[in-house]
Amino acid sequence: MSQSVEQFFEELWNDYIQLAPSAAKVHQVLGKGRPIINDHVAFRTYNIAPVRLATLAQHFEAMGYQACGDYVFEAKKLVAKHYEHSNPSLPKIFISELLVEEFSPELQQIVRSCVSQIDPAAVERPDFMYSGVHWQLSSTDYEKLLAESEYAAWLAAFGFRANHFTVNVNELPDFESLEAVNETLKQAGFRLNSAGGEIKGSAAVYLEQSSTMADQVTVRFSDIEKVIPGCFYEFAKRYEIRPNELYTGFVAASADKIFESTNVHSIESSAKPE
Repeated sequence: MSQSVEQFFEELWNDYIQLAPSAAKVHQVLGKGRPIINDHVAFRTYNIAPVRLATLAQHFEAMGYQACGDYVFEAKKLVAKHYEHSNPSLPKIFISELLVEEFSPELQQIVRSCVSQIDPAAVERPDFMYSGVHWQLSSTDYEKLLAESEYAAWLAAFGFRANHFTVNVNELPDFESLEAVNETLKQAGFRLNSAGGEIKGSAAVYLEQSSTMADQVTVRFSDIEKVIPGCFYEFAKRYEIRPNELYTGFVAASADKIFESTNVHSIESSAKPE
């Protein structure tokens, strides 16, 4: 059964706010009841069949999206692509995948065990991108993944769903700058990701980004329940690369720091008093 692109994003959002309940408050603080336009939505996956990046991208290509940019994150052992729709009001899509073979045999074994439990037919379903976890995972294995790759651990804990949505700051009527957005959020009680500075990027690279730290959510593992970082909300301001044409790509150095928004240790340190 197919679904419209609008229906897809509505279902995706409804799943996302379960893991980022503060997102509703962000809307209230920044939108004041008016609609919020999202710049992009990000997803995570492993580079193992049947959930390779290229396979998951087919869901978006079927909805009219086209591949536009490639990115490499050497330190985190990731690659990524972004996709755009001919309708510019629809969010861009950013999909990254973990290069599993570049990690320890133990991490590879845990990840491959998880992926082996996925029914390949489920990957083809329209709702797969907000279907969550398809495997059993112990808290012990989660901790083993976390010791090597926060990305691998988050994906194993939460599965397939939006890692974050991103407010399009250019479309916020009450804010001229990302600094003003950040200040408003902090005054409302949000903790921002300060890895590499609260604002990643600059007008010089045509893109500024910031983000909240992920909400803490309870996850039921195969052995116990554990409270861990879920999803977060990002904010992006784009600049013109030529008159009346905004930059639509991403900056790898900035995105690398945005990944820290779900990092357990970053969240713990940001919670400590100055």
